[in-house]
Formats: sequence, C-alpha cells, structure tokens
Amino acid sequence: MLKYFDEGAKGRPCALLLGGFDGFHKGHGSLLSAAKKTGLPVGLTALSGGKGGELFPLPEREEIFRALGFSFADEHILDGAFRETPAEDFLCDLFARIPAKAVFCGEDFRFGKDAAGTPALLKEKAPCPVTVLPLAALGGEKIAVTRIKQLLSEGEIEKVNALLCTPYFVRGVAEHGRAVGRTYGFPTANLRLPAGKFPLKEGVYAARARLKNGEEYPAIVNFGPCPTFGVEARKTEAHLIGFEGDLYGEEVTLFPVRLLRPVRKFQSKEALEKQLEADRTAALELVGAKEEK
Repeated sequence: MLKYFDEGAKGRPCALLLGGFDGFHKGHGSLLSAAKKTGLPVGLTALSGGKGGELFPLPEREEIFRALGFSFADEHILDGAFRETPAEDFLCDLFARIPAKAVFCGEDFRFGKDAAGTPALLKEKAPCPVTVLPLAALGGEKIAVTRIKQLLSEGEIEKVNALLCTPYFVRGVAEHGRAVGRTYGFPTANLRLPAGKFPLKEGVYAARARLKNGEEYPAIVNFGPCPTFGVEARKTEAHLIGFEGDLYGEEVTLFPVRLLRPVRKFQSKEALEKQLEADRTAALELVGAKEEK
C-alpha cells in the first residue's frame, strides 16, 4: 500500500529505495543521501510481519520516514501471498505503480519468492538506472537490523543509537497499574506497548520521556518483571522525574539512553528506596536535570 507523506509527490517521477527498512540505520542513510542527490522526491519500500518482532512497527516507522524527509512509503506485509510472489512479478507490480526514475539498494538486497531476486535481476528489469551500494560497517562489523536486535537483547542501547539514524524509542499508552510506586515517592506510568515490538533486554534504564504535548522529562524505566512485589509478568513502568499530574490514557514515548542495572528483588522497603534514589541520580546525570515543580 502506498502511503504518501507529501501529497505533492503523488504521480511525480521519484527516486526509490528498495529494502525492508525495519528502522533506519546508518547503512540505509547512505542510500538516502545518494537518492536525495537526484533532486527527485524520495520514497522507499517497507516490510512488516517478519518473525521475532520489529524494531519499529509501521506506524512508528512512518514517523521516522517523515522526519528523514521521505515523500512516501510503499508498505507490504510479509504474508503468504507476498512471500509466494515471484521476483519478476514483484518488480512488474512495483514499477507499474511507482514512476521511479532512479532506484537504490544495498548489495545484499533480495526479493521475491525464496529470495530469488538479486540486484543483478533488478538492474536487468528496472525501467531506470539502479545504484547498488556496498554494505556499511562500523567498528569492523556490518550495520544490519539483525545486529541492532542483538545489541538490544544485550542491553547495549548506546551502541544501538550509534547505528540508527534516529534514536531508538518505545511508545505506549499509560494504563492503571498497582500504584505501589506512589508509596515510595516514585509514581510510575505503566505503558502498553504495541504488539510485535522487538523487546529490550530486561532491566532498569535511564531514559528521556516525551509526552504528546512535547514536554520532556528524565526518566527511570523498568523493562521486565517486578520481583520485589511478586509480579512475574513483563511490564514497562516509567517514573518521569519532575512530572506532576495524571498520565492515564496519555501517550508516552521513551528514549532509553543507558542500561543502569538488572531487575532484582529487594529484601526491604528501605533497600528499594535507596536503589531508586541512586537510579534517579544516575538518570539525571545522563539525561539532564529538569526543574521539579
């Protein structure tokens, strides 16, 4: 499905990036830089529905694409029909719908049934010039979504952000929780995250929190269970430092900046309070203090 962010680009000749683009990393950024040099509106393909979860579900990716200056995204779901589409049929459909005058992809780009389509086939069948760029690397390792997911599973959020063109974030709607944090002086927003979001490593993170009205606060975020209170289910609970008010029903976006410590069980209220104070100090140092009201 074609989704336009710039209505003025509809029907116009364009530059097109081909790939899955689950998130947008520095390797993808080189494709975008090359495409922008054409002076044409730039669009891209975007795939969702793969196994193991996505760095960013499509609604989140659309926000990223807009911010990076894309004019449109051609969105596809990796369902049975799409997976069974022969490579040449995929290209015929693609170029019948999109008036591409320049195409860009990475050297590892594959498409069509059984991933039989290659950049060589793309060059043969495309109705315009095709630019194939080598894979980008950082620190001797290929920049790839699989690498970024591995780093997320290890809690290496700083390395993740170094590979992405825009900071990693999680977003959810604040729901009613147990309200236990209020009794410790650390009220939390319990967030419902979108289904299919690739999970962060369990732990307590320093983060930047942004409300829908644009206000930002340093935050402490617990991703995972709450063993001190006998809660085994994985939850996302955020304490916004300096915020006063009611967040229930509000959308909150969290930008984790560092894993502070693992989730663990505390033997007393005093021990928990001491640790939360230390977490608060660390978050303020990492994210920046905000005057408390």
